[in-house]
Amino acid sequence: MKIKLKRIAFYGKGGIGKSTIAANVSAALSKAGKKVLHIGCDPKSDSTRILMKRRIPTVLKTLKEKGDQLNKADILYKGVYGVTCVEAGGPEPGVGCAGMGISAVIETLEKLEVFAMDWDLIVYDVLGDVVCGGFSIPMRKQCVDAVYIVTSSEFMSLYAANNILKGITHYETPKQKLFGGFIHNRYSSQTDKDVVDHFIKMTESRLIASIEQNQAIKLAEYQRNTMIEADPQAPLSQVIKTLGKDLFCEVPASDSRSLDDDAMEALFDFVSAKNQEISR
Repeated sequence: MKIKLKRIAFYGKGGIGKSTIAANVSAALSKAGKKVLHIGCDPKSDSTRILMKRRIPTVLKTLKEKGDQLNKADILYKGVYGVTCVEAGGPEPGVGCAGMGISAVIETLEKLEVFAMDWDLIVYDVLGDVVCGGFSIPMRKQCVDAVYIVTSSEFMSLYAANNILKGITHYETPKQKLFGGFIHNRYSSQTDKDVVDHFIKMTESRLIASIEQNQAIKLAEYQRNTMIEADPQAPLSQVIKTLGKDLFCEVPASDSRSLDDDAMEALFDFVSAKNQEISR
């Protein structure tokens, strides 16, 4: 029996490890036999680096060069374990709208009927620092079934996560829930856990996974490897494999709520108090 297509998106503040998690999940599920399309939707165009072992030409750049002559082979690249990779790209810094890359890649993939190909899973890796409407396109155009936010216990990461949650709830309907939950990345102490747990309680959300601060995944990334390749038996690799399986089977059902300014100030006070406890 054909597996129903699952479409998921990872959002999060830049530098939080969102792309690393997205790429590792894509690799793990592809290795497990799933047909995976991984779409990088970040102007840095580095979402697929550890899957491809190099940077690949972006849709925006290739579209500019080839125009109407563009075909699937120009933008689809096979990576580790057979993951099919695409990078949206973006404008030069200070010029144009970064969200235009996401719009262009989705329109191009639709035109080339890439979405109609035989996929089990489509993964979007989307920047989440800004509130530009372009970054909401995967949700707005109903290209995703579930959205997951990667965060740490740092206040600015939680601030970005809350803004992303506002955007997600804007595009949800009573019959179509989108928010799957939070992924806590790079925790290294009980304080980190306490802060994120408090935030999740305030937003009435779910914690999908906690990933400990680990030098091994950073080293693997510097070597252009996924953790699944670098050390498949490592505890962290098992966490990633489990996360991938959970996300593939997960169905968003939560009625989460974003925090208003007063609630965010209260969260800031909580984060400050917890961190001051450490320094005493």
